[in-house]
Amino acid sequence: MKDMMLTVRRGSRVAPLIVGLALAGCVALAISGQYLSLLFAMLFTMLVCGVPIAISLAGSCLIYVVLTGRVPDVVVVHRMVNGIDSFPLLAIPFFILAGNLMNNGGITTRIFDFAKALMGWMRGGLGHVNVGASIVFSGMSGAAVADAGGLGTIEIKAMRDAGYDEEFSVGITAASSTIGPIIPPSLPMVIYGVMASVSVGQLFAAGLVPGLLMGITLMVMIFLLARRRGYQRDARFSIKAIGTSFSRAFLSLLTPVLIVGGIITGAFTPTEAAIAAVVYALVLGGLVYRTLTWRRLLKVSMETIETTAVILFIVAGASIFAWILTSNQVAQHVMSLLGPFQDNPIAILLIINLVLIVVGCFMETIAAITILVPVLLPVAVASGVDPVHFGVIMVLNLMIGLLTPPVGMVLYVLSRVSGISFERCMSGTLPFLVPLVAALLLVTFIPAISLWLPTLVYR
Repeated sequence: MKDMMLTVRRGSRVAPLIVGLALAGCVALAISGQYLSLLFAMLFTMLVCGVPIAISLAGSCLIYVVLTGRVPDVVVVHRMVNGIDSFPLLAIPFFILAGNLMNNGGITTRIFDFAKALMGWMRGGLGHVNVGASIVFSGMSGAAVADAGGLGTIEIKAMRDAGYDEEFSVGITAASSTIGPIIPPSLPMVIYGVMASVSVGQLFAAGLVPGLLMGITLMVMIFLLARRRGYQRDARFSIKAIGTSFSRAFLSLLTPVLIVGGIITGAFTPTEAAIAAVVYALVLGGLVYRTLTWRRLLKVSMETIETTAVILFIVAGASIFAWILTSNQVAQHVMSLLGPFQDNPIAILLIINLVLIVVGCFMETIAAITILVPVLLPVAVASGVDPVHFGVIMVLNLMIGLLTPPVGMVLYVLSRVSGISFERCMSGTLPFLVPLVAALLLVTFIPAISLWLPTLVYR
């Protein structure tokens, strides 16, 4: 996060001018008593200055509370604590730990080898392998950055060695990593479920078909680009190779079956499934494959603690921000602005999609969810949109935002992993935004894609 902010700040020559104008605007708003506008102005100013998102959220809220004097200052801390005092949030550190254990325990390598044997015979084979491996791994980690940082290292190296363009390799790796938070388990959907008071299990079920749809649309684009650029098959179709790689990866492939199957059948709650995934990953890496040493386990544990702390700090800061928006009836104001479109769900969904894509370009996913759910969910529900369906729409929009500047967290991760510039990563990703947007539109306007499985299992 720190590196990302520094890149944004140093890369813009107009940043000092923007900061100066923003500060002047903040002073003017404070003098005029427009405190709610001041809240947004302070948040924007802090973000432009490179202040981490969690501190920007909490700091702007504290300034608002102090200036208004309506509630004691301690309310800020109280609301932040309450924001993370939620049982479903316990799933976050365990899913993060499970993903890290799989990346460091040799599980991702076995998954990639199986996907290569299964799909490498297609034209542009390693591109399809990239998508297939991400679909399987998405059933384990639930985070796009974990997919990009773990599988991405293996995938980009393999595609380079096979003669693929670097931009193509990074682009499909970035695009396929966004499937991770759609197919269960999903960290953003856990956050959405907490904020929207929606069943996390139903959200997980709702993401399965849209995630597979994203994979299909990406593979269609890979096929078209492979024909245009002359990419050939990377392996011969061999039943023996598929059988051999499947036997090596069999226990690893049981991980998503354990997690997703346990949640859908009701054997586990999402939190219990996360714990089961950690235990299973420890058994595989430590006892079966014997690739997880004590040194690696300590490294994985520290990475998990750091990532969890960052996410929960963002959730805490965004919780007080969302509380201020709710107490000031911002959702009602937004609904009144959209009043002329209230009887037209298609127009409402188009506007919401546009807002989410723009926000995703500038704000981290977890913060965007916690801030926007209290504002946009009432508008969507009033237009007849199911809260579970809306959750999938919101997460899918924000995943596309991970591939767009200036934030583009996945692009920054892959730029570091691949060793090529951020600009080249971005240009390589652009063609794959087309199938992702196509999948988004299909999911948005065909609710059955999201709601069929939850209806079948839960209702």
